[in-house]
Amino acid sequence: MWLGYLAYWRAMSTKVKPTERREPAPSRITRLALMICAIALLALKSVPLPFLNVRFLPVNDLWFWVGAAITAIGLLFSVWARHHLGDNWSQAVTVKAGHELIQSGPYALVRHPIYTGLVLAFVGSAVARGEWRGLLAVVLIFVALWSKLRLEEKWMRAQFGESYEAYSRRVSALVPGIL
Repeated sequence: MWLGYLAYWRAMSTKVKPTERREPAPSRITRLALMICAIALLALKSVPLPFLNVRFLPVNDLWFWVGAAITAIGLLFSVWARHHLGDNWSQAVTVKAGHELIQSGPYALVRHPIYTGLVLAFVGSAVARGEWRGLLAVVLIFVALWSKLRLEEKWMRAQFGESYEAYSRRVSALVPGIL
């Protein structure tokens, strides 16, 4: 699932508006490092810290398939959001030429549905793995995306002013009605 997701993301990355403003490289590099660590925690057969390889869920097919289903739902939600965002999307925090404030589709449910979908997909992968390192991966991905979200929020408020303020009062950032 993850490889298909990455292939889709790569294919869609060229169909975007020109960038007018981009976040600084140190911010992007720090987030990338956290994401690589999270991915490694889930992808490697084991990690050098033995306590992270200990299971928090019993070994059985049920937990694997529950995790796989959660992962699929998260990835599909993220793809829906990416598709709905269209050419306003960017990998880094940016302001695009002719940037639009999207408030429909998944953006009517949460302000950052791509991040919601990714966090959910990492939760699903952690459940499928069933080891403590999966939960650490979820924490790392949450920290990485939360820092990106905070910068995006700042830039969207500067770009769209009261429109974004009203949107943020009406729609939660990541989890409807909670966060």
